[in-house]
Amino acid sequence: MKSRAGRCRLTLAILATAIAVTTSASGAEWPTRTTPRPVTTEGVPHIQLNVEPLPELTAELLRRVEQLPHVDVRDTVVSLPGAKGFWLADDLPLERPDVIVGGREFAHIHPDGSLHASLNPKTAQAAIEAGWAIAHPWSSKRQGWEGFVMIYTPLSEDELDVTFRLIQDSYTFVTGRALDDE
Repeated sequence: MKSRAGRCRLTLAILATAIAVTTSASGAEWPTRTTPRPVTTEGVPHIQLNVEPLPELTAELLRRVEQLPHVDVRDTVVSLPGAKGFWLADDLPLERPDVIVGGREFAHIHPDGSLHASLNPKTAQAAIEAGWAIAHPWSSKRQGWEGFVMIYTPLSEDELDVTFRLIQDSYTFVTGRALDDE
């Protein structure tokens, strides 16, 4: 039987692992995702395999995205049928138009709840390391796409919150505008 001190050390070690975070270039901390990483295809179309989205979480994510300033949710021009693009208004200046895949669509959500978005490459790396995303297969093939990732389908309210933070970071990266300034 373990001593009380031994049990306390074990409990503290477990807690430290549970709250591990990865810090991005902007200083944002990303908690380590606890659900398993989905398997994805290695080519295009770049999709997850065997993931069942929760429709209520997808609906809530779309509701939040529609509340972002200068953003319109509409059919995608760069992804699969049924995907929804996150479009920036024509009159909104863009700091990094080169990271947008098509039109003014800075991100899009697939029918399975996963998303593709352009992030600051350091933020993308932090999100990948924390288990929230995977690099797009073409991320190393086109200038400016170094931070182009698939963000996995959120499977809980907590995961939804992190996913939305990543979308907000994408908005800020592409536009150069912090949402706090809006």
